[in-house]
Amino acid sequence: MIVSAAAPEFQRSVDLSRATVESRVLGEILKIDFAVLLKAIAPAMAPVDFGKEGISGKMRLAGAALRDHLGADGLRTLQTHVSDTVRGLAIYGLAVDLDTADIPAVLDTVRPFAADSHFGVREWAWLAVRPRLVRDLDQSIAALAPWTLERNPLLRRFAVEALRPRGVWCKAIAELRTAPERGLPLLQPMRAEPEKYPQDSVANWLNDAAKDRPDWVEDLCRSWLHHSDGARSTARIVARATRSFKVPLKA
Repeated sequence: MIVSAAAPEFQRSVDLSRATVESRVLGEILKIDFAVLLKAIAPAMAPVDFGKEGISGKMRLAGAALRDHLGADGLRTLQTHVSDTVRGLAIYGLAVDLDTADIPAVLDTVRPFAADSHFGVREWAWLAVRPRLVRDLDQSIAALAPWTLERNPLLRRFAVEALRPRGVWCKAIAELRTAPERGLPLLQPMRAEPEKYPQDSVANWLNDAAKDRPDWVEDLCRSWLHHSDGARSTARIVARATRSFKVPLKA
């Protein structure tokens, strides 16, 4: 009997769409059949028309449909689902109600998703609530500032990643593009961040800002290096933050 080499990969795609396994890489998430996924977790729900939406649009539409079908309490039962994509849909659905909630309530709800063990859920977490955070930007920055001191590096990372000036798969924040100094309460406490995962978010935040305010980013990074006492963590952040400069800054 000859078994096709493609058979395990095909079965893997089927299992992902049926929400019985976690994804391993982004490419697997992009191949998920959302019609099959929703049928698996909410068989009685009406089909969702995704049109030509990309992955983040599908997550938003599917999350909202699940909110209408299951309600907020039903969505919370999905927070521990085996499928990372289903857990991501849970926060997208909860974000429907969070759109009118105060910032502390938003952060309280998103916290377990921000600390999820899966990279995909952590991305969906900040993408889902970012529009609400941006609408009350200064309040959000103030509320997220204590997260930069959390023991969990995943929460420290969320505090910075959620409000990157440009970000990925999201609308840029005009206020931070023109005045990145407003984000200092999130950046300054993490100038010597010891973990690489949050370090990358700090560096990417500054790299975003450098596209509009390179002089500000350079001045800040030089100050960090000057006061870093040779900390390797700060040197790494600065090198990555200024990677788009003709000559990246080094300690």
